[in-house]
Amino acid sequence: MTTCYPLKVGLFSIGLAAYWPQFPGLRERLVGYGRFVGQRLCGMGTGVVDVGMVDDQPSAQAAADRFIREGVDAVVCYVTTYSTSSQVVPAVQRVGRPVLILNLQPTAQLAYALTDTGEWLANCQACCVPEIACAFERCGIRFDTVTGLLGLDEPTPDAVADEVTSGHAEAQRAWAAVEDWVAAARVARTLSRSRIGFLGHPYPGMLDMYSDFTQHTGQLGVHLEVLEMDDLEARVDAVTAEEVERKRGETLGLFTVSEDSPSDPLAKAPTPEAVEWSCRVAAGLDRLVEDFDLHGLAYYHRGVDGNTYERLGAGLILGCSLLTARGVPCSGEGDLKNCIAMKVMDTLGAGGSFTELYAMDFADRLILMGHDGPFHLRIAEGKPVLRGLGLYHGKRGSGVSVEAQVRQGPVTIAGLTQTRRGNLKWLCAQGWSLPGATLRIGNTNSRIRFTEGPDDPFDVSAWMDLWCRQGPTHHVALGVGHHRRSVEKTAELLGLECVGVEPPVERLSDSRGRAF
Repeated sequence: MTTCYPLKVGLFSIGLAAYWPQFPGLRERLVGYGRFVGQRLCGMGTGVVDVGMVDDQPSAQAAADRFIREGVDAVVCYVTTYSTSSQVVPAVQRVGRPVLILNLQPTAQLAYALTDTGEWLANCQACCVPEIACAFERCGIRFDTVTGLLGLDEPTPDAVADEVTSGHAEAQRAWAAVEDWVAAARVARTLSRSRIGFLGHPYPGMLDMYSDFTQHTGQLGVHLEVLEMDDLEARVDAVTAEEVERKRGETLGLFTVSEDSPSDPLAKAPTPEAVEWSCRVAAGLDRLVEDFDLHGLAYYHRGVDGNTYERLGAGLILGCSLLTARGVPCSGEGDLKNCIAMKVMDTLGAGGSFTELYAMDFADRLILMGHDGPFHLRIAEGKPVLRGLGLYHGKRGSGVSVEAQVRQGPVTIAGLTQTRRGNLKWLCAQGWSLPGATLRIGNTNSRIRFTEGPDDPFDVSAWMDLWCRQGPTHHVALGVGHHRRSVEKTAELLGLECVGVEPPVERLSDSRGRAF
């Protein structure tokens, strides 16, 4: 199952038709640069609709017609030489998609003594980018720019200067920025085509999680499918013995089944009955996702006195962990905003696990992060543990839960919150998942330090204060790798605010621990 929709990018190169008869061979040389850009974009896993050289107003209109006809998700304008802005605006104005202007020069330095006008024109990308930016701004066209080197890995015939710049830092930085932009455009496309199920209701009293469904559709483009517990009950009731057995085999292959916890009397070896019920509910969840074509799920139901809905709610963690690992993120406690954050992180290839800030470790200078809900199994450090719980703290029922740690190494957290004005707002921070002791209480928990390097000093208190100052929800999506730039670019493409919380400067203190 995949719910990350492929991205289709429209690409056009720009030049000036008046140059071609004046400088023989220039057009062909610039078209070759454009082909190189198309190959680099294809290498990022995108579909590319390359209309080639646009060098006058009619060809710009034709480019727009094709982009619209082929339904591109984003447009890339590669500046090969000077072009008037009047023949660039028509290529994107009617398309109504995000636009990236590539200001990538072939050579790092002109061979000044040997450069004639034609050679200069092949390297004057910077000349018209400000003009295009002004025209786009005045026409209300949203755009980004990436400036740097083209990064060719072979010399260009007849070029005077050295154009092999693939190893140059300015080429590598520029293409990394393009990759971030492409990743963000892919996330925006995925969200706009996602169907997120909402099963039950939010955990009562958690004001930070209450969400406006229309707000999510309007600002993110997602569709919300409101589900009843009856929908799940009917599908769990229809599960066959063969389906349960298949789910049991899948579970035993993915998890280590625990013994009793040495530290928590509530956390024990799971009973066969609890495992069977969780596998049955997991199979029912598979049917629910298929029947409603879901790409994510926010869920919670309290239940009463051990009734059917309480048993269903208590049996969801295993199945929701399995779904999350398959690209259908499941967010417990009815947290819709965090389901979206998990979807974003999963689309970026980071995983994205349902997480909250658990506790602060001032001795090892880190933050424990985890939850009693679903875990993204593909980003685990080692094999996850399936543990029985005599009760779910703060919730009704009992059953099995997932105990795991996020893979050690670089990590990113992404959170989606809401401002007092009703706008959705993104938060993110980069850090490190570290080895060491964790809790054995049937919950996920990881040791996280939000610093540039894993061994850098970390001021736990200062970071917590900075994070809370942004008005976050208490859940985040925890993923592997550093993805702050992609999260920020995603927010920008969606027209939403994003705040990246930087590692705080460590506060000095005297011998009594007082800050000064």
